[in-house]
Amino acid sequence: MLAMKTLNEHIKKGEYQKVYLIYGEEEYLKNQYRDRMKAAIIGDDTINYSYFEGDSTKAEDVISMCETMPFFSDRRLVIVSDSSFFKNANDKLADYIKKLPDYIVLIFVEKNVDKRNKVYKAVSSCGYVTEMKYQTPAMLKKWIAGMLSKEHYKVTEAACDLILEKTGANMELIRNEVNKLISYCAGRDAVMPQDVEAVCSTQTTSRIFEMIEAVAGKNRDKALSLYYDLLELKESPMLILYLIVRQFNGILQAKDYAASGMSSREVASYMKIQPFIAGKYLAQSKYFTADKIKEILRECADVEERIKQGRLQEKLGVEMIIIKYLFCAAAFRRTRNGRF
Repeated sequence: MLAMKTLNEHIKKGEYQKVYLIYGEEEYLKNQYRDRMKAAIIGDDTINYSYFEGDSTKAEDVISMCETMPFFSDRRLVIVSDSSFFKNANDKLADYIKKLPDYIVLIFVEKNVDKRNKVYKAVSSCGYVTEMKYQTPAMLKKWIAGMLSKEHYKVTEAACDLILEKTGANMELIRNEVNKLISYCAGRDAVMPQDVEAVCSTQTTSRIFEMIEAVAGKNRDKALSLYYDLLELKESPMLILYLIVRQFNGILQAKDYAASGMSSREVASYMKIQPFIAGKYLAQSKYFTADKIKEILRECADVEERIKQGRLQEKLGVEMIIIKYLFCAAAFRRTRNGRF
């Protein structure tokens, strides 16, 4: 929040650093501040604005544009997005950042950075660095309520929770679903859980969470129904298998961290995931022993190999895994209850 407050102050006062680095997992916030700063600094002026994107961006080209004097303007804006400058060594750019001309505002927008990198250190010492993290469920629910309030809708906490269950913490997805609700609820003054169920889409990752919850709950029909829903959405069985593996890897990692005494928030920080997701991993980890999760991951690897070798059909292979999970989870639940 402090990072966003600082950027808001820069925009409000019209006083800017020569160089910025806006990085992190939350794409919506990165793009929002990139666009807001562009509008405030340069507006519709295309002559004094340059944009570079991708790993192939060359430091020489960025430097050349920064060295170009602005035309009938006090400032020149250069934005560089998703480059390799903060992952790979680039002494030339790092040295140049330390002597940027007064008229330039150079903004880097990146997903991942290496804080040991010389370009990162140069920006940090000469400009402003801010990380856009996934927001907490509490902040997201406040944001949802705010968007709906502007359109004169009230919203129940249960409806907010359901939106987050369907979208996860991705703010772009949340905004799209809220826009659907605004249109759907026209003529009314409140958004209810049944409205969310009626119009909001459940993302693939959220369906995988639901599938594993169904597995843990020994609900074979629901688990297979969710799998078939994903197939109806044209998701490939191999992608579904990959997401199941990723999910169980996350559950295993969260379980290990929790066993060492970490809180849910600390687990989220160490795993670099949203607190919302960490909470789900920890909740699901209670239904599986670490050894059982490792066994499941080995089974997934075996099924993947057999599919790639043509010895097993994709759809059937994933179905077999889901059914086997059901028996594993059911056995563990019964053991915990003292019946095994």
